[in-house]
Amino acid sequence: MCCIQPPPESVSDTKIFVAESRKRKGNQFIVYQMSIEARDDVAMTLPIPVVPQSTEDAVRFISLEDYPEFFSDLKKGFPSPRKKNSFSGGFGGSGGAADLKVKEVGSFEASFVPTLNDFNRLDERFRIPRRIWDQIREYADYGFVVFQLKPQSLGLHPMAFEFPRRSELKQLFFPTVHIHDGEYHGEADFDHELYAQISEPIGHQAIMHWQESPLPADRFLKIRKAEGIVSRDSHVYMKTIKGRHRNEDTWV
Repeated sequence: MCCIQPPPESVSDTKIFVAESRKRKGNQFIVYQMSIEARDDVAMTLPIPVVPQSTEDAVRFISLEDYPEFFSDLKKGFPSPRKKNSFSGGFGGSGGAADLKVKEVGSFEASFVPTLNDFNRLDERFRIPRRIWDQIREYADYGFVVFQLKPQSLGLHPMAFEFPRRSELKQLFFPTVHIHDGEYHGEADFDHELYAQISEPIGHQAIMHWQESPLPADRFLKIRKAEGIVSRDSHVYMKTIKGRHRNEDTWV
């Protein structure tokens, strides 16, 4: 889900890569990049199906500051041409509970909000109204990753993190719900490229409809710069979602 507050001028050209962690069983990686036009500082919130009652340190933020071309390199693994890429004070709230921990992640500031009730610890400028979250029932016990984006940093590297995905979920999760104008709508305009590495693609029904890279990842990605996110010997799968679709997250 790309939830941005305050609402930006525009959001487009979203790219998301997901993969299972090979070192920490049950964990999942997400790498996220988009084109965004904003006049002021904004924050992007990504709801994630984290293990319930996770602490603020449950999410490991990963800097890809040295690999801004991560997604352009991913494109090289597929024969069909595609488009451009780009992106993007603290998060502290006021009064009450202690402010959320803020981490420097390359050119961004990032925080993990463990529950919906912890949003009051986030800077009020960047909070998505509770009435919006309440419209999406599955988010009631999710956690939330928040990245602060500054206008001068919107053309920089992708955002990346690793989180403990709840054990009953066997599929990889893509945050693809949109909240760009301060409201949730049942349908939304998509401009997404989704990439995934699947540990056991044989027999995986959902991935059968995705495009597979002809070569393993180390033939088109700089594996050493990918910070352990990508498996060098595995192929990558890609799906493009364009136009008007149901406003929901994607699983594979």
